[in-house]
Amino acid sequence: MKISIIVPLLNEADALPDLLTHLTYWREHDCEVLLVDGGSSDGSPERILAQGFTLLSAPRGRARQMNAGAARASGDLLLFLHADSRLPDDGLEQLRRLDDLSADIWGRFDVRIQGRPWMLRVIARAMNLRSRLTGIATGDQAIFVGRALFERVGGYPDQPLMEDIELTDRLRKVQRPLCLDGPVLTSGRRWEQCGVWRTIGLMWQLRWAYWRGAAAEQLAGRYR
Repeated sequence: MKISIIVPLLNEADALPDLLTHLTYWREHDCEVLLVDGGSSDGSPERILAQGFTLLSAPRGRARQMNAGAARASGDLLLFLHADSRLPDDGLEQLRRLDDLSADIWGRFDVRIQGRPWMLRVIARAMNLRSRLTGIATGDQAIFVGRALFERVGGYPDQPLMEDIELTDRLRKVQRPLCLDGPVLTSGRRWEQCGVWRTIGLMWQLRWAYWRGAAAEQLAGRYR
């Protein structure tokens, strides 16, 4: 399968040099790379174009940006990567070793959170275990899905939060995810800035409220 990597971003100028270096490897190994800007005002679009990457524009919102990227992608397998996450060095080999590359394939990588607090290692292990048990994945885990299946479930829902939870809930009703060891390295900056325990408490409150029927639009304000 041809792989398309879709990266939504907004004002990520500081992260761009490392991100584009990282994506260059994948582009050089025949993967399509699409960066989707949601209205950056920090010069990110100009820097991306100067490096020769494909840049798309979409209305602000991670779900909308990822759907816009998927609509333009030419790959059979769509891989969604956050701007502050990095795929494992052997990530391409992990994907190519999959036994079943059917149109209904989907899955995610295990994650490791980068940062000083030791608790981040515990959080990452808990996230990976929870994902294996429930079949639900988060965007930090670099979700990948066959184009046909992505389109069949309607893509990402147009909502400002929990779009990854909602998508993978739809996908797991078709089949269980493939869980690759990875790990994807993701930034722990939010955990460090807001406090590890405070962030844990907030995320559990938001997920509990969402599972009980609270609107994503209402919860997005609390998340920010």
